[in-house]
Amino acid sequence: MTDRRNALTPEALAMMDTIARTGSFAAAARELGRVPSALTYQVRQLEDALDALLFDRRSRQARLTPAGEELLEEGRRVLAELDAVTNRVHRVASGWETRLTIAYDGVISRPTLLDLVEAFYALRPNGAERPDGSDRGPGTRLRLRTEVLAGTWEALLNGHADVAIGARVGSDPPPGVQVEPLGDITFVFAVAPRHPLASHKGPVTDQELAIHRAVAVTDSALRLSPITVNLLPGQDVLTVPDLQAKVEVQLRGLGCGFLPEPLARPLIASGHLVAVRLQRPVTRARNVAPLTRFNPLIVLALFRSD
Repeated sequence: MTDRRNALTPEALAMMDTIARTGSFAAAARELGRVPSALTYQVRQLEDALDALLFDRRSRQARLTPAGEELLEEGRRVLAELDAVTNRVHRVASGWETRLTIAYDGVISRPTLLDLVEAFYALRPNGAERPDGSDRGPGTRLRLRTEVLAGTWEALLNGHADVAIGARVGSDPPPGVQVEPLGDITFVFAVAPRHPLASHKGPVTDQELAIHRAVAVTDSALRLSPITVNLLPGQDVLTVPDLQAKVEVQLRGLGCGFLPEPLARPLIASGHLVAVRLQRPVTRARNVAPLTRFNPLIVLALFRSD
């Protein structure tokens, strides 16, 4: 047991991750600055210590066996936790995170988000000094990632993000997750001026709407059940990767759908889109900022100006 435990070093787990990610021993060796034979030898030592075959030698590619896949998944979890421990220790010592990954839903205005990030950097400049000349220490490195619908929650729950901005409210948050309300986003149903619905008289019923192609953004969740909103049974759907693509498709008259009111407003005012009244109630989404491991004050620091 001791030999097995000694074999599972962070270096060995990181090597497994690199081999799996790059797809071959040769590519992994280049990334790690080593020769392929050295990686092959280390993998064999690891296999001997665990008494398990980790790679299928019959394949030219670095194909994992079921045991190898299990080690890779658990190893990545261990490495993520080691990083988290390092950050927690640093946070205790300095009061600041060294790194912070923020997943934000595509409905959140990117210029607004970047304004707030700029304000955060002003509050905590990288490597700057305090006004009195004392060292403020290293700054916090931010990493932004765009998600859609359930993908925003998944990024947080899988440990790929520390804070999620704009996640939709569903059931109660999972254990260990704190939630800071952000408010509601109103959506407007809009089409291009040449779309048949642009000249429709009176509110559009669901029966009338169902015969027109809808434009939907793909939920970025890979494991959680994807969320589908505002689509009717049997309705033709054109699925796009992000909100910007959805806007471009609707501007071309290739489909119809809901857009965040702040995004749609200038396009409607300029005549590039036409707002259409529906018989169904106005669509609103309640958005929150769920986070793990952090005090809600970090959300206040990032997203409150007062």
